Amino acid sequence: MVARLVIAAPASGSGKTTVTTGLMAAFTGAGLTVSPHKVGPDYIDPGYHSLATGRPGRNLDAYMCGPELVAPLFAHGARGCDLAVVEGVMGLYDGASGLGELASTAQVAKLLRAPVVLVVDASSQSRSVAALVHGFVSWDPEVRVGGVILNKVGSDRHEALLREAMEDVGVPVLGALRRAPQVDTPSRHLGLVPVAERRTDAVDAVAAIGEQVRQGCDLEGLLALARTAPPLGVEAWEPGTIQPLRRSESGGPGAEHPVREGAERGRSSARRPVIAVAGGSAFTFSYAENTELLTAAGAEVVTFDPLKDEQLPPDTDGLVIGGGFPEVYAAELSANERLRKAVAELARSGAPVAAECAGLLYLARSLDGQPMCGVLDADARMSGRLTLGYREAVAVRDNSLAAAGTRLRGHEFHRTVIEPGAGADPAWGLVHPERRFEGFVQGGVHASYLHTHWAARPEVAHRFAGACAR
Repeated sequence: MVARLVIAAPASGSGKTTVTTGLMAAFTGAGLTVSPHKVGPDYIDPGYHSLATGRPGRNLDAYMCGPELVAPLFAHGARGCDLAVVEGVMGLYDGASGLGELASTAQVAKLLRAPVVLVVDASSQSRSVAALVHGFVSWDPEVRVGGVILNKVGSDRHEALLREAMEDVGVPVLGALRRAPQVDTPSRHLGLVPVAERRTDAVDAVAAIGEQVRQGCDLEGLLALARTAPPLGVEAWEPGTIQPLRRSESGGPGAEHPVREGAERGRSSARRPVIAVAGGSAFTFSYAENTELLTAAGAEVVTFDPLKDEQLPPDTDGLVIGGGFPEVYAAELSANERLRKAVAELARSGAPVAAECAGLLYLARSLDGQPMCGVLDADARMSGRLTLGYREAVAVRDNSLAAAGTRLRGHEFHRTVIEPGAGADPAWGLVHPERRFEGFVQGGVHASYLHTHWAARPEVAHRFAGACAR
């Protein structure tokens, strides 16, 4: 039993992220252990959630992971916490395009049996707020809107008018926040600037937002509402308890084997396969469950920063390069020639390399004219066009992540293009909502624009860790 709230809004731009992050900071500051969650595939907002709570921000995506995994993944992240706060995506009832309520905040709220707090941008309206809220409350009787937070309120008089109008709706006002541009967080071409790129400023901004929410919201009322959520009655998701794999120092066929209790545990001739995971300011996009799955599959996961580290971690057997903003740091990444050569050498050796989006660009020959690792015979550049949306994909051939024919769902989100868009052996055949080949498979390398959540297909992590162990 975890007290929980879903923070939603009528539309994007209403202030969900600011209010959610502020609530997380305020409740954490009050001494509660808060579990942060985000509906949908977004990587950036969870970074601010993590900063506010001191815990990993976790995503709940009913499209990529399936509705059946939403509650178990929530229970996994919220284990041992006093309160869970879930930030919604887009408008409350907006889901995956053309698929009804799938992946919407409303669907996740129902799956979690959680009360919803609606954040309403009250600027430029007064009594109309009541009509807006009434519409959202009555649209789906299974969604329980338990309170409203009025955002961007202009004055005491404005607040009084809004509260008076809300009295007829029967939904309590649990907060009223003034316009406060001094705590706004900066944005650029893909949304908010990630925490990792502005650590000091982000800490100050989160603290200011938390104080604003503490002063403007009824924290006791919000916590009381959260505690009305009934037990979920599900088993928490587990990344797995398989025995760790070991990689023989001598290598060769048959080097991969499960550890046996006792005699082999202390042998220096065997070790866990080391998987290096790119991090730092240029590579900030990752799902916590992916790393947890690799660890459960027997790998030793070590983070490195391609902007600073000139070598891969010692004894690296495999490499994961996730999403982020390499286009912002193209010159700096290019200048780290020693690491680029080390990555290229590892890839040429046949070692498993999994690259998503930013990782794809980093493995290319060039990015906006700057030399990259040169693993792929392709060039990337910034584009004025945003590519955004869910994708259903199938593995075209056997590779380090998936057997041929494996189907999964992912998400694309970028303003870059790579030419060609697919290699002679593509990473994926996209089958919905459009049909095309995408990405590259060569040797142990799997590089693609597609972001994937491995909790939906744990065998992906196990296959990759096993390939690293070999």
